[in-house]
Amino acid sequence: MNNKYIVRQPIKDATGLIIGHEILYHGENMAFSNENVSSSSEFAAADTIYSFLMQNSTKALKGTLNFMTFTTMLLMKKTPKLFDKNELVIQIDDSVIIHPLSMHFVKQFAREGYQIAVNEFQFSPRYLELMDDIDYIKINCKTVTDENMHNTVEIAHSMNKKCIVTNIDSEELYQKAASLGADAMQGPYVAAQLTTKAHSSAYIQSNFFRLMVEVTRDEPNVEEIEQMIGMDAGLTFGLLKMVNSAYFALRHRATTIRQAIMTLGLGQLKQWIYLLSASAADSKIDASSEEFLKKSFMRANFCSELMNHAKDMPISKSEAYLMGMFSTLNYLIDAPLEEILSEVPVSDEVKNALLSHEGRCGKLYELVLSYEAANWEKINALVEELGIPSNLITSVYFICMDNVNTLWEQLTNPYADQLPPEEEGEETPV
Repeated sequence: MNNKYIVRQPIKDATGLIIGHEILYHGENMAFSNENVSSSSEFAAADTIYSFLMQNSTKALKGTLNFMTFTTMLLMKKTPKLFDKNELVIQIDDSVIIHPLSMHFVKQFAREGYQIAVNEFQFSPRYLELMDDIDYIKINCKTVTDENMHNTVEIAHSMNKKCIVTNIDSEELYQKAASLGADAMQGPYVAAQLTTKAHSSAYIQSNFFRLMVEVTRDEPNVEEIEQMIGMDAGLTFGLLKMVNSAYFALRHRATTIRQAIMTLGLGQLKQWIYLLSASAADSKIDASSEEFLKKSFMRANFCSELMNHAKDMPISKSEAYLMGMFSTLNYLIDAPLEEILSEVPVSDEVKNALLSHEGRCGKLYELVLSYEAANWEKINALVEELGIPSNLITSVYFICMDNVNTLWEQLTNPYADQLPPEEEGEETPV
């Protein structure tokens, strides 16, 4: 099986906020990140990566700091030029440092203003020669002692270099890296961790504005309303909980956003949106709340799109969307996930998938989590079990990422151009 995957793994500072993402490659002749690449396979691998980035980098990887490991061949092909220098950190490893031609390219990119990071850094002569050009030092916590890590961090800081500790897969390693003064951490554990509990009313204020504008039009667009609500886990949860309350006494519970909107009706939906807007008027989206909301939206899109390829699934695409969306609700709402899910009419398959990864839905959810953590072995096993063609999953992942980034930008930008005609030009009361 020819399995090739590309994943973004978050890099977080000591407070848990994301400072950037590493682009991890995996597959036949493609395992560049923190791994050595043989010279015989490098050209074919570099060509594959170059072709992929040509197609995808201008969309999904925009607007974030991307840490990417470059081989000698990728440097010679001037692949970093695909990226804005303010959005890229060029990572190199030992195979690049010892190559007779590579250092010329590294120094050239540094002179042009690109940031440079070194994987598996060592204080040896060939590394020290690079110190003037290095911005980030990456330390693998599994290959160095605590004493060496501490010494490396202290010396690096004295030279104004930032240190990122990698390969963190447990709380113990995370706390150790933080206590030793690491500027940032990375690894499966870091990717899986959300920071602190978000405020329970962490709705996106501009989303309320858009919803209120849409429901007050003479002919509201139900599809637009459905999409806006579907971008926010808190709104989705609140709508489904309310419409399935005793007040409506439904014979059949509403299990999708569309069903909930149709049950509620546009008149009552408008009142509900005003009510939520008023109750959340003082809440603001901080960085940690934004992480929860974006992650739930990404998982929802990824789960839904993978349903186009997974075999013998017992749920619909809309149910898969809710599965991904609700996976972070225990962070958005300060209560156990089991308790939260008991208040909304999700199917038993979705509930069991989220709580215990049971059944084929559990496998799909586990695949999404494994992809986030760049767990290559699990990804391979799960795509085969679900019948998903392995050559499609990276494309699906980046399409979803692009959709999320595009919609998030729309969601968090001002929307004066969407005001109803009668409201345009009105002055805001002082």
